[in-house]
Amino acid sequence: MKEVTAPLAVLQEEVDGWIKSVGVRYFDPLTNMAMLAEEVGEVARIIARRHGEQSEKESDKNKVLGEELADVLFVVLCLANQTNTDLQAAWQLRMDKKTKRDADRHTNNPKLK
Repeated sequence: MKEVTAPLAVLQEEVDGWIKSVGVRYFDPLTNMAMLAEEVGEVARIIARRHGEQSEKESDKNKVLGEELADVLFVVLCLANQTNTDLQAAWQLRMDKKTKRDADRHTNNPKLK
């Protein structure tokens, strides 16, 4: 797989700078984990109502999916920073593994034809 510049590293640095200058300090990891669950729930609500069978409440119609996804990413970046996880390196390993493991899996899946 081709090497990519380090956009996740840049995002981790941006979040760390924001936390230190605006956010004062990181919330503890358990708080951030709860916040992540909350943000994922907000994404799920939008998807369920706009792309699923549930009707959308009037109060949810102005919610922007991209903003909610960005909230999820922000908390993931916080958790990575506070656990000293290099997301760029982890991402590259994951993509390499998925590419090798799934090289023929999806193209040979008749359900995807």
